[in-house]
Amino acid sequence: MENVVLKQGRELCGYIIKEITQLETIDSIMVQLEHIKTKTKHIHILNKDKENTFGVFFRTVPTDSSGVAHILEHTVLCGSKKFNVRDPFFSMIKRSLSTFMNAFTASDWTMYPFSTQNQKDYYNLMDVYLDAAFFPKIDELSFKQEGHRVEILENKDKTVELEYKGVVYNEMKGAMSSPGQVMGRSLLCALYPDTTYRNNSGGEPSQIPKLTWENLKDFHTRYYHPSNSYFYTYGNLPLEKTLSFINEKVLNQFDLLDINSKVPSQPRWDTPKQTTQAYAYSDQQDISKKYQACVAWLTCDIKDSFEILVLTVLEQILLGNAASPLRKALIESTLGSALSDSTGFDPDNRDTLFACGLKDISKDCVQKVEDIIFSTIHEIADKGIEQSLIDSAIHQIEFHRKEITNTPYPFGIKLLLSFASTVIHDGDPVSCINIDDDLDKLKENIKKGGFLENKLRQYFLENPHRVLFTLEPDTGLEQKEIEETKKELITLLKQMTEQDLEQIKKDAETLEALQEKEEDVSVLPTLDLADVPSEIEIIKPDTIKNVRFSTCYDKATSGIFYFTCPVGAGSIPPDLFSLVPFFCQSFTNSGTKKNSYDKIAELMDLYTGGVSISAFSGSYFSKEAAPHSFLAVQGKALDRNVEKLFDLIKEFIEDYSFQDFDRLKSLLLQYRAGMEASIVSTGHRYAISLASRHLSKASYINELWHGIAQYQLIKEITEQFNTSDNKNKVLETLSKNLIRMAQSVLKKGNFKPAVIGGSGSIIRADKLFKSIHDDLLNDSQQSSLPSAFFTPDISFKEDLPYDGWYTNTSVSFVGQSFKTVRITHEDSPGLAVISKILRSLFLHREIREKGGAYGGFAIYNTEEGIFSFGSYRDPHIARTLDVYKKACDFIINGDYSQTDVKEAILQVCSEIDKPETPGPSAMKAFYRDITKLDDDIRQHFKDSLLRLDKKRIQTIAKKYFTIKDAQKGTAVISSKTKLEEANKQLNAEKKQLNLFKI
Repeated sequence: MENVVLKQGRELCGYIIKEITQLETIDSIMVQLEHIKTKTKHIHILNKDKENTFGVFFRTVPTDSSGVAHILEHTVLCGSKKFNVRDPFFSMIKRSLSTFMNAFTASDWTMYPFSTQNQKDYYNLMDVYLDAAFFPKIDELSFKQEGHRVEILENKDKTVELEYKGVVYNEMKGAMSSPGQVMGRSLLCALYPDTTYRNNSGGEPSQIPKLTWENLKDFHTRYYHPSNSYFYTYGNLPLEKTLSFINEKVLNQFDLLDINSKVPSQPRWDTPKQTTQAYAYSDQQDISKKYQACVAWLTCDIKDSFEILVLTVLEQILLGNAASPLRKALIESTLGSALSDSTGFDPDNRDTLFACGLKDISKDCVQKVEDIIFSTIHEIADKGIEQSLIDSAIHQIEFHRKEITNTPYPFGIKLLLSFASTVIHDGDPVSCINIDDDLDKLKENIKKGGFLENKLRQYFLENPHRVLFTLEPDTGLEQKEIEETKKELITLLKQMTEQDLEQIKKDAETLEALQEKEEDVSVLPTLDLADVPSEIEIIKPDTIKNVRFSTCYDKATSGIFYFTCPVGAGSIPPDLFSLVPFFCQSFTNSGTKKNSYDKIAELMDLYTGGVSISAFSGSYFSKEAAPHSFLAVQGKALDRNVEKLFDLIKEFIEDYSFQDFDRLKSLLLQYRAGMEASIVSTGHRYAISLASRHLSKASYINELWHGIAQYQLIKEITEQFNTSDNKNKVLETLSKNLIRMAQSVLKKGNFKPAVIGGSGSIIRADKLFKSIHDDLLNDSQQSSLPSAFFTPDISFKEDLPYDGWYTNTSVSFVGQSFKTVRITHEDSPGLAVISKILRSLFLHREIREKGGAYGGFAIYNTEEGIFSFGSYRDPHIARTLDVYKKACDFIINGDYSQTDVKEAILQVCSEIDKPETPGPSAMKAFYRDITKLDDDIRQHFKDSLLRLDKKRIQTIAKKYFTIKDAQKGTAVISSKTKLEEANKQLNAEKKQLNLFKI
């Protein structure tokens, strides 16, 4: 902790301490400082966490949709004054043990954060980040690579045409293929027509080519100055040393600059508005119910922490769970499948917003959706909000304040993101964490009666600054945009002289030469293998007196108790195995014999942090490698609510029902809508799952449960709802099947519970769950626990796919997979290192820098022994498949150094040693035991990893990367047009992707 005494008003390393505040809920202290010379703000959160975090962020206020803030975020990371190399950011990923490294562009700020557990690494990364942000090169070629450029395409008939390229250009083409992204961006434009939020800070593909290099440099000069910057640090490293470092490296080189970058409040309207926005949708047969409608309101100022809390509570009351009246009214209307994209309270803009609506509706239902929203809110305001809804909303806020996790980001990063927008608009960061005073004030106001009901009137019923927004599918839009881009490029080509064309060719050649050039990156700081701890973290179960049934972990979990329990899935009938994920969805969300689904949802939010069940399938890590399948029941609650948690778990296990057909139908439609939205946003994962689905039984089950196969199953079921008779038959059959599945797994001897938290809660929980278990029927067919955890005999094809799958997207996701060896094999650490070498040294250059995709990567799955290539938001297909072939040649030929191998080892170690908070880390340790990943296997893997050298890597590469294409599975997700174009190119190799509609 700190050696220096921190005191308000004290000068420290060129700063003055403005405020010191205890953050009791997270056992930390917040120190707010201001740099005396430049007026830079610095927020430090001091605690015992060894995972230290740094961030610098700027208020960035675009005046158009050219993507200037986003492209600048990319370009400043392409070399700087001190670190004059092409790509210091990606190079540092290789030379670091960071647990998080990234950069973010929001609507009105740009941020550069990282986290690491290593002190040397912390200062190395800070040095690179500071130089990148404040002293970047921003050279023209980097702008063209990351932002946009035109290149010349020569046709077979020797005619030429132009095409747009660029990483951000292609990234945003992919992003704006998603209806959810179009909805979110268009909603901001509709609600904030007079402020920066009307612009797409990420960049509209049609507007990105209008950005010039000079515009980009001007934007940096204007906004990336210390007087417009905010610094953040978190963890146990000394504040004084960090401040001295920042002062010396950056702040002392600048003077105070008066920068007016404040975002004004949006002028309020006197009357509501309506607006419609089209999005590209290619399936003409499936268009009638692909509209979305929502109502969105401008609400309170971001700096008003009390009103933010009020609206957060109202969001939870109205929409937070299946019992929430507005959510329930919308879903039960059966007008659509799920809540619209962008539904909820968004507190991150200068004026906050609240939106709600429905997706998958027909055009004539738009007005009906608005009517339901207003009639429901009117009814709630007039009749009063039920106290149980208020109590559950406040409980959820209390629970999530207490729970400290590193998911999806390290906790220090999550804290920063929780108050960055408030700080950007001169709000108080303390008010975002210490909410007790606001919470007490809210409770007092609620006691007086009518308070929240009046807020419903103020923010929703009587608030004229609102918009009725319609998102409209357009089957011709994608082609129209393609034609407009072509027309624009033809016009541009006509205006060009021979000199212009020569310059484009010269720039392309220069950029390619730069991308191909081997750089000396020794100027960048690095870590050595000596900086890597040789030991793995080992977490063993604890022994607590009177705890006999459950595996227990006595951990400091901030007053939160965690329960997890794998349930063997091997006894589920094979013909029902594909229904397992929906069984999990409906098990805790469709009601029981005792309570309706909405009552259950209400009880869950009132007493727990959630109860769920999830499906897992894989192979045991032991050498036998037998396949396993299980369902994991999970629940968490505050210590005081442990009994209530197990009341719910008991009810789910003993009184499951699956008899509410309307609810089952609703869950199916919501599940389908969620999967459909995820295909374009995470297409690379789906492509790799498809590519690897025939390489092992576990991979096949993974595709069956979590891939396109699962989406198609749910789609097939829901498409049978066309007639009421047919719908009832389908739901009746489904209900019977779900009951059969429950009967097959909920048996004595098929549970292996673990309890995590304080010893008092553990003892109570063990007794409670043992009582539930003892009341279950015996399974006469299963003699021992492990036998229930097998995977049933499910047949699958073993011929490897060469497939193209088409959907609504303007970019591609290219996956390829092949079989190698598993973690217990001596070559396994080498394969993990090869995945990092290929990503860093070859795929990044070929797929991102040259190809213009957002990302290209390699993944080695130690559990299944499968090696995969993938690309994300990729403008190419055939070219990318060729890159994968060349990647195999690259790793075999050894065109890399021992230093490159060392850096890849560092990356693997960074993943192995990624820290977790006590509850989740104990849970991971428990599941390692369940899947037989013992500590000896883990330690042997790391020991072997740290001994690897280039010679060994090449030997391993020659073993596995010389296989023929026929031994690789290939799957591409893209548009039908792009897949057909790719097949024309692949025809030269006498190969054709087999095309399927998703």
